[in-house]
Amino acid sequence: MLFIRSSEKEDLLKKVPLFSSLSKRHLREIGKHADQVQVKAGWVLAKQGEKGREFIFIVEGEARVKKDGKVINQLSGGDFFGEISLIDGKPRIASVTAETDMTALVVHKPSFDHLLDTIPGLQKKIMISLCDYLRRAEKAINTE
Repeated sequence: MLFIRSSEKEDLLKKVPLFSSLSKRHLREIGKHADQVQVKAGWVLAKQGEKGREFIFIVEGEARVKKDGKVINQLSGGDFFGEISLIDGKPRIASVTAETDMTALVVHKPSFDHLLDTIPGLQKKIMISLCDYLRRAEKAINTE
């Protein structure tokens, strides 16, 4: 099993657009709250309609995103998901399944809330990320 040191977590988190402009101190704080998990291919990481309890950052591996049974996206190292349900407290809008064995960093809801409250600028970055998501979704709808 690959073990990710604290400094490596910071480097990985720095690659996430959401966290890219945060200071090393803030990245270290996020890293402290991120648990490393190994996921086997076929494992369902998020299920549409269920309450979300974690934010997941893919370190390595690939995952498939389905909404209403239709594949809508593919995720790989550097991608993340789960922030929408953590913010609004509503059920997941899609299912995510590991297509390969994966390594991921997971931040659970209490830690996610703590990070939002303590890291300056993180709330704004997440709002921008959600706006980007909405624009991509709207574009996809309009091109169907």
